[in-house]
Amino acid sequence: MANRPVQKETSRRPHFLQFNNLACETAGGKVIFATDEWFAPARNLLKRDPPEFIATAFTEYGKWMDGWETRRKRIPGHDWCIIQLGVPGIIHGFDVDTSFFTGNYAPYTSIQAACLDQMPSFTLEGDRTGMAASPSQFKAVEQLNSDSWEELVPITKLKPGYSESCHNYLNVTYPHRVTHIRINIYPDGGIARLKVYGIGKKDWSTVSSQDLVDLVALVNGGVCVGYSDAHFGHPCNMIGIGRADNMGDGWESARRLDRPKVLKVDEKGILQVPGFEWAILRLGHPGIISKIEVDTNHFKGNFPDSCQIEACCLTPDEENNLIRNQWCSDKTPKWRILLPPHKLKAHHRHMFSGESVVQCGPVTHVRLVIAPDGGVSRLRLWGRPVSNNMTLYHVFVNSFKTGFIPNMFK
Repeated sequence: MANRPVQKETSRRPHFLQFNNLACETAGGKVIFATDEWFAPARNLLKRDPPEFIATAFTEYGKWMDGWETRRKRIPGHDWCIIQLGVPGIIHGFDVDTSFFTGNYAPYTSIQAACLDQMPSFTLEGDRTGMAASPSQFKAVEQLNSDSWEELVPITKLKPGYSESCHNYLNVTYPHRVTHIRINIYPDGGIARLKVYGIGKKDWSTVSSQDLVDLVALVNGGVCVGYSDAHFGHPCNMIGIGRADNMGDGWESARRLDRPKVLKVDEKGILQVPGFEWAILRLGHPGIISKIEVDTNHFKGNFPDSCQIEACCLTPDEENNLIRNQWCSDKTPKWRILLPPHKLKAHHRHMFSGESVVQCGPVTHVRLVIAPDGGVSRLRLWGRPVSNNMTLYHVFVNSFKTGFIPNMFK
């Protein structure tokens, strides 16, 4: 198989967009408090689908908007809401999306965060259009002292929701685990979506080394750190919760233009093509993988012909260097085969275990390779977590086998 250079993304797109949306409704995120939801409820902020605009849509409270919109404030203060992340973790950035809010967008925002030992017992249920927080809800939320939470984003001016200005990207440097965020808008107005990009952080001290865990799952801290193509769907979707809802909830590449005009197969029925696509994922914890699931659910006329999975051990410094070089460095690690090439089926849950999975020892990263192109909805990698000391020893041993010597051993 021949490789292909990674397409460079526009420099205006921040690096944190490769991470997971920890607040998305599909990850379990929910709004537990909002000061006001007159025109549109705050729960819309966490929708997975892009916002839409229907010019003729109105409710009894005013214009229907696909986002969170408060009434024009006529009392002291400003509006805010509290979101419970579906996956607690380390936050790297936000996208405050004001799509279609042009004459009614919130002029300013700030964002605070906290890691709560206990989840609040209150939440918001049902359609709250036309409603505001009640005195009892204000009293309940006061117990959280959210006005004194850590400030991740200071008061920042927002841009209107035109296509060229709607994405307000806010970078964050905060190394602590977060369970809840408070987004403030000043003084009122609307926001279409809020995406909270980060990496899930699991308490691995509670997991036995004998337990089989999906080491790459979003909820366990797995994250995509590189890919060749994501024309129709990002690879981070593959490690989401549950099975995919549709094709949009998976990784799908464009059709490769180097496909032969007439396709041929080998003795195993696998297409013989010159190119392939790939996605690299960092495990939530180093481990020894023994069971694999590759799910092509919903991909019926566009599933990959075949796949293979490779694995390696990398230190954080080596990973950072490879990311900077878009995984095209001359010191790219020697990938070891974890799952040899296998023919795939349409709309099917492929399970591999036993002799099908090659024993590679402890690994930190995997590379899913699909040929020639197509879509995968979910990737599950079950294995046993191992200590960092065991992983470092394995890196040391394999550095001499592969010739890839990490900096820490030089």
